Amino acid sequence: MNVALQEAFIAFHKNEVPIGAAMIYENIVIAKAHNLTETLNNITAHAEILVINLTSNFLRKKYIRECTLYVTVEPCIMCAGALFWSQIGRVVCGASNKKGFLYSGVKLHPKTEFLSGILRDQCKNLIQKFFIVKRKELN
Repeated sequence: MNVALQEAFIAFHKNEVPIGAAMIYENIVIAKAHNLTETLNNITAHAEILVINLTSNFLRKKYIRECTLYVTVEPCIMCAGALFWSQIGRVVCGASNKKGFLYSGVKLHPKTEFLSGILRDQCKNLIQKFFIVKRKELN
């Protein structure tokens, strides 16, 4: 989760919503990314989507059952759908997200293990700080 949190800090400093992700395969970080929706002018450039694409390219396959995704904030519905179709083995989240998949009723793949709350406070504090700063900029 520390790698994902480092990615979230990078996003924060790029004025992106500070969400970071890291993909682990055989105990090695094989991909990491942060949100790039503003930088790329692409609403689908979420950290999770980017890291899934990097992983699939690296492993040269679309199903990544043997991988674990660490993400600083619970995935949105779009990202949860991509994770479902990738049949990822495990998803580990930091902070919860009231607009995330758990609150929407969307499910991950039945064989995907899900764990939440890892470095919760650090992940939550970073995203809260980002939106506090954004609100001050608007005033």
